[in-house]
Amino acid sequence: MTTTTPAVLADSLPAGLVRDASLVAAGAAVTGVLSQVVVPLPFTPVPLSLGTFAVLLVGASLGPVRGALSMVLYLVAGVAGVPWFAEQSSGWHTASFGYVIGYVLAAGIVGALARRRADRSPLAMAGAAALATLAVYAGGVPWLMVSLGVGLGEALVLGVLPFLLGDVLKAAAAAGLLPATWRLLGRRD
Repeated sequence: MTTTTPAVLADSLPAGLVRDASLVAAGAAVTGVLSQVVVPLPFTPVPLSLGTFAVLLVGASLGPVRGALSMVLYLVAGVAGVPWFAEQSSGWHTASFGYVIGYVLAAGIVGALARRRADRSPLAMAGAAALATLAVYAGGVPWLMVSLGVGLGEALVLGVLPFLLGDVLKAAAAAGLLPATWRLLGRRD
């Protein structure tokens, strides 16, 4: 009898549609909860939150499809009025909503890279987290430009520069946590 190593952490659980739906809902809920850990910054309308960290964990743990679907659920429920965007906001009218759009792409990217075992080593996971974070910025910066009526330079100053150190720390935390989880499960290869 041969055993196969699961592609992502969620594949360690018994298969089924109920499992997948539960994981998608749980991923959205985790993102909603961690998005409430916020540090408002007085010089930008975009708060510092752990939402991006949640996206890294959810995407890598659930894989590209379930991870992206979790972020779609998070986005759709938030637009519908669930107050689980940063600072208990909801709707699409905030200056930071573009970052939520970027979460969908970011979860898919980090999930696809985790499926290729990037979440098994700290260095590879750090690279995956960096690419996913760029996807969040790719959604957030254009939305910020339009919603505030500012140019690219100002949007980068308001929506990227203040967050770089925090995003490096989130990437480092994910790069330590995910490979360590695989080691705890005894499945690193």
